[in-house]
Amino acid sequence: MGLNDPQWGNKNSGGPPDLEEMMRKFNRKIESLFGRSGGGSPKGGGSQPAGGMGSGIGLIVLIVALIWIASGFYIVDASQRGVVLRFGKQVEITDAGPRWHFPYPIETVEVVNLSQVRTVEVGYRDNEKNKMLKESLMLTDDENIIDIQFAVQYFLKDPAEYLFNNRMADDKETVRQVAETAIREVVGRSKMDFVLYEGREQIAASTTKLIQDILDRYKSGIIVSKVTMRNAQPPEQVQAAFDDAVKASQDRERQKNEGQAYANDVVPRAKGAAARLMQEADGYKQRVVANAEGDASRFKQILVEYEKAPQVTRERMYQDMKQQILTSTSKVLVDQKSGGGNLLYLPLDKLIQSTNPGADAPPAAKTAEQLAVPAEAAPAPRVRESLFGREREAR
Repeated sequence: MGLNDPQWGNKNSGGPPDLEEMMRKFNRKIESLFGRSGGGSPKGGGSQPAGGMGSGIGLIVLIVALIWIASGFYIVDASQRGVVLRFGKQVEITDAGPRWHFPYPIETVEVVNLSQVRTVEVGYRDNEKNKMLKESLMLTDDENIIDIQFAVQYFLKDPAEYLFNNRMADDKETVRQVAETAIREVVGRSKMDFVLYEGREQIAASTTKLIQDILDRYKSGIIVSKVTMRNAQPPEQVQAAFDDAVKASQDRERQKNEGQAYANDVVPRAKGAAARLMQEADGYKQRVVANAEGDASRFKQILVEYEKAPQVTRERMYQDMKQQILTSTSKVLVDQKSGGGNLLYLPLDKLIQSTNPGADAPPAAKTAEQLAVPAEAAPAPRVRESLFGREREAR
């Protein structure tokens, strides 16, 4: 009898509902769903057969069994692997696709994602300003303390090793401890300037290799893909002094570069001047040698002619030498005995320079400082002839 029945409480006022009647109704509904005839009571009222209660319990057990069997189905994605455990022991590793295993508690499945890239921070958490000094402060080979922050990216390669060989439940903590150990070893073998400046990439590469070696030694099933150096600097307590040292080093490098630039400018010029002087000296040497060889050749030719006609050759040489000497002087010789007239001073060289200052005058006219000529211009050629005649007679 239902609670909403208006006759509820007339016969059995204050009593609980009839549980057996409720079970019979439930069994009749289940049997009607499966096409079986119901075991209802006759009109006059009667008792339900004893087999109806047993069949309903069997049906419930069957449904529970089906649900239990259905709970063994699972699906593995393409990026995942399933590890089947039978009473806690590994049985198999399943690939992608729909799978089935004996339901709990006989077998269980651990699904491991192998393609997910995981990241762990060392020396900071989530933000570089949120420092973890216990992890970041390290000692270098030259006994200096530096503050290093870096991140490690990794993923899983073996689900069985990952599940059974890692003592810690959190794989990030395992990788963090291994990474901290590796970076301390690498930095401890390096100088401070190498870690802070030119050696960051080498430090990251060496740390990656060492982390992977340790993880493989432990058979952790983890493979490291990349180590990224976030920050490397001295501790904050000595940052000001370190900045001064860095500025001094930069000034030194700048001065060295300026000196090198000056040397690159001066040295080529000096080499060019030296090469020019060497070429001029070589040219002077060749000219002197050529002149000497020419003079020697001319002397030999004159010697041949002198042996043929000594008197004529000697006179010719005397006339040539006298002409060469007199053409380079500004003096004019005048025979005062033959001409007793007045002398007139004419600065011919000054007059020629004033009329034509840009042109090159003959050597005799250009270098003449004084010129003494007789008042009578006609006898001048005769005076010179007489002078030449006297010189010849003297010889």
